[in-house]
Amino acid sequence: MERLDKIISHAGKGTRKQVRALIKSGSVTVDGDLVSDPGFKIDPEHVKIEVDGELIYYTRYVYLMLNKPAGFITATEDTFHNTVLDLIDPEDRRKDIFPVGRLDKDTEGLLLLTNDGPLAHMLLAPRYKIPKKYCFETIEEIDKNSLSALLTGVDLGDYVATATSVRVLGSNNAELVIEEGKFHQVKRMCAAVGYTIIYLERTEFGPLLLDRKIPRGSYRYLTEKEIDVLREAVR
Repeated sequence: MERLDKIISHAGKGTRKQVRALIKSGSVTVDGDLVSDPGFKIDPEHVKIEVDGELIYYTRYVYLMLNKPAGFITATEDTFHNTVLDLIDPEDRRKDIFPVGRLDKDTEGLLLLTNDGPLAHMLLAPRYKIPKKYCFETIEEIDKNSLSALLTGVDLGDYVATATSVRVLGSNNAELVIEEGKFHQVKRMCAAVGYTIIYLERTEFGPLLLDRKIPRGSYRYLTEKEIDVLREAVR
């Protein structure tokens, strides 16, 4: 059972505060009956909710694209640090959402959050080889030939890491694509060929591209098309 205002807010009808006012104004019916209590508990999968005559569709799963800023750790909770969930508005912060994979504290860019456990598991499973693209900036000037070693694999001690593509963008900027996602992997790979990363951003996660219209530190819900291509990537 869930609160009526929470369900309607998740359907995109406004913030929790706006939705409460909407309900109190007499604009909402549940199974044809007027409901004016925002805290009214219902099973959203078994009732018909309407706002001013418009049917509201309950979504079991939510998918958020966050443009992660530096300074936040990729976790659901932490005693000492701000987490990426602290960037989610209270009305959207369902108790069951979590980040898919992780970005280092000082790494920015695309981070997917969801409560769809099965899909998240497949997106992270090695057998699906979901690519992740990163752009980075280095202290040292980049020699194009030196980065080619990343395509054949570099020994990081505990494993050999390989990039599927590498492209130099400028004297101190480049991008690479990997299919793994281990701790500090991109930084360690670049360090192995002589480069110190001072800025790192993830721009792609599988078929998802970072939406540059999302300000750093903000997020939006994925479109139906984006959800479909994510599911298609693990079929």
